[in-house]
Amino acid sequence: MSHGTVMTKWYLYIIKCNDGSLYTGITIDVSRRFEAHCGKGTAGAKYLKSRRPLKLVFQAKIGKRALAMKVERKVKKLPKDKKEALINGDISIKALIKQFT
Repeated sequence: MSHGTVMTKWYLYIIKCNDGSLYTGITIDVSRRFEAHCGKGTAGAKYLKSRRPLKLVFQAKIGKRALAMKVERKVKKLPKDKKEALINGDISIKALIKQFT
């Protein structure tokens, strides 16, 4: 994959942990990243290691990396009930993206 292709395919994802907490991240390959977080490989987040099993509860294509980072930062600052509203579709990811475009 060339960098030109990769730059426009960033995704935001949310993982629900065994303790009920929510972890938010960005990646170009949600499946691979989720597997890493689940312990396949060494690239999983330290926060998630003691909170398994994990469940991927949300993913959305954002676009370019810079935009994905801005949206990720915004989602991470949301209170848990707002993140759950995003997961349930009560808050639109498009509305969050629109704030930065």
